[in-house]
Amino acid sequence: MPREIDFFGVLLPGVLPIFLASLVLQVALDSVLSHVGAYRRSWHPALVRLCLFVCIFSFLLVTLYN
Repeated sequence: MPREIDFFGVLLPGVLPIFLASLVLQVALDSVLSHVGAYRRSWHPALVRLCLFVCIFSFLLVTLYN
């Protein structure tokens, strides 16, 4: 995977596609967990959402860069 992506003359970081993919996965997982009612059992739902995003993003980074 390249370090930078050239997008119409603007250099974007190579991690950006992984970030966007993890954002899409987190939104999908968040909607499923909201529908099931898993956030009613958590103390701080926003913190749970942030931790899920960090876990998904780091999992994709470790999987794709190793």
